This record gives sequence, structure tokens and C-alpha cells, in this order.
Amino acid sequence: MSKKKRIINYKKFSIACLVLIIAIYLIAFGIKKLSSKVISNIEDAKNIETTAKQVVIPEDKTINLIAIGDVMCHNTNFQTAYNSSTKTYDFMPAFVNVSKYIEKGDIAIGNLETTLTGKEVGYSGYPTFNSPEELGVALKNIGVDVVSTANNHCMDKGTKGVINTLDNLDNIGISHTGTNRTKEEQDTILVKDVNGMKVAFLAFTYGTNGINIPSEKEYLVNLIDKDFIVEQIELAKQQNPDIICASMHWGIEYAQKQNKNQEELADLLFQNGVDIIIGNHAHVIEPMEKRTITLDDGTEKEVFVVYALGNFISGQVKEHTKSTAILDMKITKKGETGKLSIDSVDYVPVYCYDRGKGTQNRYILLDVRAEMQDYEDGKGNISQSLYNILKKELANTEKVLGEPIK
Repeated sequence: MSKKKRIINYKKFSIACLVLIIAIYLIAFGIKKLSSKVISNIEDAKNIETTAKQVVIPEDKTINLIAIGDVMCHNTNFQTAYNSSTKTYDFMPAFVNVSKYIEKGDIAIGNLETTLTGKEVGYSGYPTFNSPEELGVALKNIGVDVVSTANNHCMDKGTKGVINTLDNLDNIGISHTGTNRTKEEQDTILVKDVNGMKVAFLAFTYGTNGINIPSEKEYLVNLIDKDFIVEQIELAKQQNPDIICASMHWGIEYAQKQNKNQEELADLLFQNGVDIIIGNHAHVIEPMEKRTITLDDGTEKEVFVVYALGNFISGQVKEHTKSTAILDMKITKKGETGKLSIDSVDYVPVYCYDRGKGTQNRYILLDVRAEMQDYEDGKGNISQSLYNILKKELANTEKVLGEPIK
């Protein structure tokens, strides 16, 4: 081969090698770029998956809140609860038929319309109440967790009565709201953790039967005053509760319908943040109502009020004062929205049966529907006359309270 041909072939070979090198480089660069893109996509996918895992929607939380009416203790109530052989008081027999309805709740609240001042000042009924501490023990045993102490009888035994009542409730293990030993205690809102939901409790009363609250100790009783109520609600909000429940001692005794003042106060409470209102004082049942309201900021919320639940237990004899209802509310906080829903409000009609003077365990609470059903089935222990009374009282209770809310 001539020298000239060898040079041409060498040039062709060099050019081919150069083209091959360039091709290899381009392929390698493309693979690297593609690989980087794939890796980047994989990383992006991992990041999206991690973010998705971090955004977890909280679960819905549901509780059952039980409410009972006025817990009173007339002379006849504590006298029949006395055991002369042991020199102690036992109120449990009065509650045996209905305790299961209270115990099943996640939290239960009532109105303690008497003082627990202590034996040394003497036990007494109307008009100035002081009851044996064993009444509080019985309430604890049947499942009552919280009591309102703001009512027209809370000052019946003066400042000492207020303080001793709260001390005794603390010893028994029942939480309380509405009366206070100090200003600091008044400004410390009762908040209970109930199955992961925070429930704040407030209580207010229209007055104290004309018994003066010492001017330097106005903190003893939470009186109904619109400005003060709003202040207390704001203090409650600072605790970031899921539910605010207010007990209101208001209205007219023995009236089976709320008045305009009660309705206006209910509106005030709702508009400022209260979700549930449990009314008392009337000693008879008053209506209940679930509403959807619009707040000032345009948002909507569900609220509930029962204007009065009557006497849970007492020695009263006026018409309808022996009838009450145990309220059972199912309340849910939606995990996705954080909104509160009042899913249902059911109730158990109850009648405080007086078996007569000189009878052991004179007062006993009857599950009205169960007693009537047993009688109709031929296996009950009640008389025809008592059956007729229960039938009449049940009709009245259902008429006033209305249908259960489902």
C-alpha cells in the first residue's frame, strides 16, 4: 500500500474514532441526565408520600354527657336516709333504679341545691338547707362527676356554708363550679378531659334568696350579670375547650315554660361561645331545644338548651315537682373540620315516689317507662293508682320536653 493511501486510511480511522467517542459521550451524557431526572422524580415521589403521611386527619371524638336536675334534701329526705343503729346516712337506696343511666355516661353533671356545711351546724331542710355529706357520697357513687353550686340556696349557711360545701365536695371527689373560696378560684375555669375532649363548665344564679354576699367577698357566688358572664366565657375560651357547658339557675319556680329573660340569656351565652346550657331552679321540667345559630363572623354552629330538668330528688309535693328526666346527650367533634355536632339528645323520664311517712327508704326514684311496662306485662310491683300517676306524669314530661332529638 502506498504511503498516501495509508495516510488517508489513518485519517478516516481517526475521524471514525472521534465520531465514536463523541457518540459514546453523548449517550453517556444522555443516560446521566435521564438517570438524574429519574432519581429526581423518585425523590419527588418519596417527598410527596412523606408529606401525605404527615397530613393525618384527626379522628372524630364522641362523648355522652349526662345531665340531671336539682338535687334537693328536705328534712324528710335526710330523716328517712338515717340509720339509727349505725348513726349514719345512706341515700343510695333512693337511686338504685336509675343509677345505671348516669353511670353509663362519659361525664355527668347536676345541680346541688343544698349546702354540705357539716354536722356541727345541724342538718336542716327548707328554707335554709344543710345536708349530710353522705348525700354527696351517694351522688359520686352513682356516677355524678360535676355539680353546679350556684343557686339560690348556696348562701343558706353563709360564707362558711359555701366554703365547707366546696371542701367536702373536694374530699368526696366531685368537681364543682359556680361558687368559690377565692377570687383566684372564681377566675379558674373548671375544665375536664373527657375521652380526649376538653369540656369547660360554668355556672350562674339569679340570686341567693336575699341573703347578702359580703361586699369584700363577691367572688363567693357567680351571679347572673351579662358583663360578668361574657368575662367568664372569655376565660373559658383561653383554655381552648372543645365544649363550653353552662348551668343556669334562672326562670320562675313551678313554671313549665321558659320566660323571655331565659331566652335572652340563652342567646347571649350562645353568641359568646357556649355550646350547651343546662337550666335549673324551676323544680319542674321545662322545654329543650337544639338550634343551628349563625355567629357574628358568619359561621354556623349547633347548640342545645334545656331550660329546666325539674327535681332529681326532693321532698316537694307540688304538681309535677316529683317528675324529672335524666338527659343523655351524644356530642361529636369532627376531626376533619373541628366542628361540634350534637348527634342526639335522649332522656329517661323519672318519678320520685314517696312511699309514705314512717316507711323505710321512703323516697325512691322510679324509671317511669320501665315500671309502666312491667305493670302492663303483669310482672310489676306497683299499684293501679301509682300506674295511673306515672302515666299522667309521663304524658306531661313528653309534652313539655318534646320528642328525643335524633
